[in-house]
Amino acid sequence: MGVAKVFIGVDPHRLSATIEVVDGRERLLASGRFGTDKAGYAAMRRQVAGWPQRVWAVEGSNGVGRPLAQRLLADGELVVDVPAKLSARARLFDTGHNRKTDAHDAHAVAVVAVRTPTLRVLSHDDELEALRMLVDRREELTRQRVQTVNRLQRLLSELLPGEAKKDITALQVKAMLARVRPRDLAGKTRRRLAVELLAELVAVEKKIKASTVELRAAVLARGSTLMDLHGVGPVVAARILADVGDVARFADRNRFASWTGTAPLDASSGEQIRHRLSRAGNRKVNHMLHIAAASQIRLDTEGRVYYRRKLAAGKTRMEAMRCLKRRISDAVYRQLLADARAAEKTAKSDSVNADPGGHCGASL
Repeated sequence: MGVAKVFIGVDPHRLSATIEVVDGRERLLASGRFGTDKAGYAAMRRQVAGWPQRVWAVEGSNGVGRPLAQRLLADGELVVDVPAKLSARARLFDTGHNRKTDAHDAHAVAVVAVRTPTLRVLSHDDELEALRMLVDRREELTRQRVQTVNRLQRLLSELLPGEAKKDITALQVKAMLARVRPRDLAGKTRRRLAVELLAELVAVEKKIKASTVELRAAVLARGSTLMDLHGVGPVVAARILADVGDVARFADRNRFASWTGTAPLDASSGEQIRHRLSRAGNRKVNHMLHIAAASQIRLDTEGRVYYRRKLAAGKTRMEAMRCLKRRISDAVYRQLLADARAAEKTAKSDSVNADPGGHCGASL
C-alpha cells in the first residue's frame, strides 16, 4: 500500500507562517505556526517530513508568500499557488462566515488545494526570479519619478505662476529655475527645495535608463522575441515573461486572454446578448498590454488600422481599445509559444550534439 498524498495549506506572513496538513479527504493531520527565520523554517520542514508525498499550497505566492514559496522550491518541494479569492470562497462555504484567522486561512488554502487539481504549479527559475525583481525595481523607480515631478510641479506653480507644463523634463525645470531669483525667505526656501528635487529627478531618470538597458539585455538573454511586437518594449516584455513563467500552463489563447483580463465576460440575459469588461486576471500584465495598445495606436501600425476599423464599425474608443488589447494578447501568446518551441528545439539539439554516440574503432 502506497503512502497517501497530503496537502499542506500555508497562510504566510512576513514573520510567521501557519500551516495545516490534510489528506485527500480533507481530514486534519497536523497544524502549527512557525517563524519564517531559519530555525522556524527548519521546524516546519521537520513537522511534515513524515509525509513524503506532499504538496505545499501557498496563498499569494506572487505577494507576501513569495519568499516562502521560493525557499520551498529551492529545496525541491512541490508548491502550488492558491489565489486569495479561492481561499476566501472556501472559507465562507466551510465556516458560514468570512471572519479571518490564521488557522481558518490555512485550512481554507488546504481545502482549495484538495478540491482544485488545476492550480498553477510553481517552478524554481533563478533567471525569472531575477527578471521579476528587476522589473519590480523599474516600476518603483517610475513611481518615484512621478512623485518627484509632482512635487516639482507644485513648487514651480508657486515660483512661476501660470507657467506650469504638463509633461515637464529635467532640462525644462533647470531653465525655469534659472529665471527666478526670489528675495523673500519663503521664496528662497521654495527654490532651494526645487533644486534638491531637480537633483533627485536627474538621479532617478539615470537609474531608470540603466534599468531599462539591463531589462533589455535580460529579455534577450532569455531568448525571447516579444520585443519584435509593435509596442512591446523591454519593460512590457520583462513583466510578461516574469509573470507568465511557463506558457504551457495555458491550454489556448482564450485561457491566456482570461488570465490577462482581456477576455470580456458574458453578461447576456434572455434575448439580450451583451458582454462586459473583465476586472479579473493579472492586472499588471493587463496594464502592460494597455501600454502596448496605446503605443500601436499612436504609431503607424496594423494595430492602429485595426483600432480605426473598430471605430468605423460603431464601437466607442474604450471598446475599440479593449478589442485591440485582446488582439495583442493573442499575438503575445503566439510569440510565447513560438519562443518555447524554439527553446525546446535548441535544448534537444544541444543534447544530441553533446552525446558522442558510438565511434568505430580499428579492427584487427
